[in-house]
Amino acid sequence: MDKELEHSFIALLEEHQNIVHKVCRLYTNNYDAHNDLFQEITIQLWKAYPKFRGDSKFSTWMYRVGLNTAITLYRKSKRSIKTQEFDAVQFKIKAEHYDDTEEQQLKLLYSAVHQLNDIEKALVFLYLEDKNYKEISETLGISEVNARVKMNRVKTKLKTILNP
Repeated sequence: MDKELEHSFIALLEEHQNIVHKVCRLYTNNYDAHNDLFQEITIQLWKAYPKFRGDSKFSTWMYRVGLNTAITLYRKSKRSIKTQEFDAVQFKIKAEHYDDTEEQQLKLLYSAVHQLNDIEKALVFLYLEDKNYKEISETLGISEVNARVKMNRVKTKLKTILNP
């Protein structure tokens, strides 16, 4: 754009900038938001200025552009999720040390169980589900004695996997 257009815009903006500040005060509640909205309205005024025909007073046109910009941004902000600054939040829950020992042991156990064959995995699963040998034998279709023998072998196998 030419320099003359730029100078006339800056002169009119400086003369009527209180209009923009009034609009900003209506739609914001803190200093930073006010400045952001002022900047956005100024940008929109600058973009629209070449199309300003002078049919109305500059101040009237400025109100219209300023309000439309503020309303558009206000509506967009209503659709966004409100956040809160992390530092402003006071935590009332006492932080406790997380002990992941049990979790690590479970990972090791699952890792070891993955190395077993299908029948052995089923035995371990049923055993960990607190099923007695009679229920294990009925579920797997083997004798109760066979279930006990296999379970003892699996226990030995798991011990060697977990403690090489």
